[in-house]
Amino acid sequence: MVKIPGGEFWMGSDESDRASPRHLVKVPEFYMGKYPVTQAQWRAVAALPPEELTLDPNPSHSQGDDRPVETVSWREAREFCLRLSAYVGATYDLPTEAEWEYACRGGTETAYHFGDEITTDLANCGGPNAPQETTPVGHYGIGNRWELYDLHGNVWEWCLDPWHGSHGDKPAALQEDGSRPWLDEEIDISLHSDKSRLLRGGSWNLSPRTCRSAYRNYDVPGVRDYSYGFRVVCRGPRTP
Repeated sequence: MVKIPGGEFWMGSDESDRASPRHLVKVPEFYMGKYPVTQAQWRAVAALPPEELTLDPNPSHSQGDDRPVETVSWREAREFCLRLSAYVGATYDLPTEAEWEYACRGGTETAYHFGDEITTDLANCGGPNAPQETTPVGHYGIGNRWELYDLHGNVWEWCLDPWHGSHGDKPAALQEDGSRPWLDEEIDISLHSDKSRLLRGGSWNLSPRTCRSAYRNYDVPGVRDYSYGFRVVCRGPRTP
């Protein structure tokens, strides 16, 4: 886990209807996984007592202990967080959309945290020379300011928030505290909610433009796909 200092940033992009309008958001300090959750980590947590759902210990399409776990739904990713929280005694969860973009950008305002251009030498994204499957986490060796890796490409990363078509109607309170998910009602946080959920970061099998820091995607919470993974955050006190 990497400590992400609190601060504020310009979220979104006016170049895309889905990511507009660009707006200032404050984000409190939190911790975030240095990499997406790996298959070895997934198996370890899947072996813990269940909280609300059962978990397949080996769901991934592209196999490898140090590859990101994939083919997991939003609900299963949250079940992982619940089990981890119960085992460790700290509160782990998926990042809010604001936390994810703040952590990804690391103070940058470019399309990607390493600049305005992306190639298959920089990230595992779709292209003629791409691996056409996931790669071990950290494979490209390009971290951002806070030493977070694989934020662009490899696997899409589930976020906590339900999908909203743009940032246009975001409540002002969420701009003051980016650790709060954008909920229309409290049931939206439930593992059994049917509302579509946000995905960020792009993946190995789609256009490089979908890997941009501001790019927003979504899917229903029960769907599994071999390009969908996640990383965790911890917002409260945690053990080393």
